[in-house]
Amino acid sequence: MQNITEFVHWFRSAAPYINGFRGKTFVVAFGGEVVSDGQFVGLAHDINLLSSLGVRLVLVHGARPQVEAQMKERGAEMRYVQGMRVTDELALASVKEAVGIVRVEIEALLSLGLANTPMAGSDIRVAAGNFVTAKPIGVLDGVDLQHTGEVRRIHAEAIQKRLEDGEIVLLSPIGYSPTGEIFNLTLEDVAVHTAAALSADKLVFLMDADGVTGAKNKLISTLTVAEAQKLTERKRKTQDDLTYYLPAAVQACRLGVKRAHLISRYRDGALLAELFTRDGVGTLITPTPLETIRAATIDDVGGILNLIEPLEREGTLVRRSRELLEMEVDRFLVLESDGMIMGCVALYPFPEEKAAEMACLAVQPEFRRRGFGDRLLEAAQSLARKKRMKELFVLTTRAEHWFEERGFVETAPEALPRRKQVLYNFQRRSKVLRKVI
Repeated sequence: MQNITEFVHWFRSAAPYINGFRGKTFVVAFGGEVVSDGQFVGLAHDINLLSSLGVRLVLVHGARPQVEAQMKERGAEMRYVQGMRVTDELALASVKEAVGIVRVEIEALLSLGLANTPMAGSDIRVAAGNFVTAKPIGVLDGVDLQHTGEVRRIHAEAIQKRLEDGEIVLLSPIGYSPTGEIFNLTLEDVAVHTAAALSADKLVFLMDADGVTGAKNKLISTLTVAEAQKLTERKRKTQDDLTYYLPAAVQACRLGVKRAHLISRYRDGALLAELFTRDGVGTLITPTPLETIRAATIDDVGGILNLIEPLEREGTLVRRSRELLEMEVDRFLVLESDGMIMGCVALYPFPEEKAAEMACLAVQPEFRRRGFGDRLLEAAQSLARKKRMKELFVLTTRAEHWFEERGFVETAPEALPRRKQVLYNFQRRSKVLRKVI
């Protein structure tokens, strides 16, 4: 029963994401290790689910381990310059063979429709083709990389047409030149330029680590592009795949991709957990801070009510009807995270006394230890100063210690502005705290 209750709670909390993702374009990129290590079986189930929810998907696969295996069989020498493979004729033959094998295996797994499996009833159609035009990198450090190339153009219109037809587009790390040459590309290069060309809503990289880690190896759940760029400089000394994927995520966001995610390929269901839970399981990189505080609009009334109604039921806040909230919504500031209202606060100025009441401060319970309350308090104080208020006061029945720790001092109801004194509820007996700002 507990598991059922938890599932229902999770499913309900995922509803805003399900509604928000319908019709959006996601690019999911993964190395050849995901296929060779058997992890694509679970990933195929999650891709099927996303597709059934109306997400437009482009998959970009790598083939490094498969290429290396083919080269060993052929006795070919593996040479690298600045981390890039020198692709001579023998290496190119290995690349074509390996990419073909990986692509066929991916298509086969996405075509499964067996009963009693997560793929039952699925009707996934996979589109592949020459969607990538490439050009040679040329000579680096005096070495000709030959058939190693980089993306010149992504044929976005052709890809969009396939997506509009309900197909999943599968891209390989090879590109073609107008002269008929074939080039070996990196999956990061293909993924970044594809996401940018499509103006994708999300670019997801599956990697060895859980995401980006900071002090004491703790996972960093969100980073701005600026923060990620600083970490990129530090990570260049390491040898893991983060050295490739983190700069690629930064580049994608700078090229207009709205969100980039770094998640573990080892964690079953990581793609779903990252996309459909508030905290995710990896690292999210965004062009601007994920949480923003802004003036509330009429469209935010429902989100504010969801926040304050539980606090009203327990008596922490005075009840406000929807009609009253709609009339006073211009008094509210909201803290928005990833399109959802996570906190709110209201400010009621009393210009005659140069004082303002801060009211209805509320934060989603699971986010109360993240400093959201402090950020809303600071925003309310800043707004009060802009309105030339000299003093901020609050009425509270349960949070007097929280406010005292932030510089508020308890005072008598008689110290309230006159118009507020008339409205003071002596049965509720709220404590009055004030702060000079």
